[in-house]
Order: sequence, then structure tokens, then C-alpha cells
Amino acid sequence: MLKEDKQAIIEKFRLHENDTGSAAVQVAIMTSRINALNEHLKLNKKDNHSRRGLVMLVGKRKRLLEYIKNNDLEGYRKLIKELGLRK
Repeated sequence: MLKEDKQAIIEKFRLHENDTGSAAVQVAIMTSRINALNEHLKLNKKDNHSRRGLVMLVGKRKRLLEYIKNNDLEGYRKLIKELGLRK
């Protein structure tokens, strides 16, 4: 992920002026990384090291989403809709 891409994600999902690490921002960045890893694994089916990293990243994102859901249900629904995670 390029620095400019990451900065654009932070700008879109931040909660206030200096926010770079809130749970919503972290989930958005992880989603971008997960999508990139999915594309990589479509081309490199035997890359098990990257597959393990993907599984760990999905687990971490799941835990953060659960945290957001428990603390800010409306924010959780908005985040899920913007990222297109659930149907």
C-alpha cells in the first residue's frame, strides 16, 4: 500500500483532525490490505506465507469490528456500509 493511499483512507475515516489510529481507521486500512492480499493470492495460489498473514489480518479486523459494534453501534453500521463488508 502506498503512502498516498493510506493517507486517503485516514482522511476519509478519521473521527477528528489528528485521528490516525482509531478503530474505524484501522479497520479501513486492514480492509485495503486484505483486498490487496486477496488479489495477490489469486495469482499465487501456493503462497502459504501470505495466506497465513491474510488469515491473521482478517481475525484482527473481526475483533476490531466487534469492539466497534459493542461501543458504537451506529458507527459500526456506517463503517460496514462504507466498506461494503456485509450484505
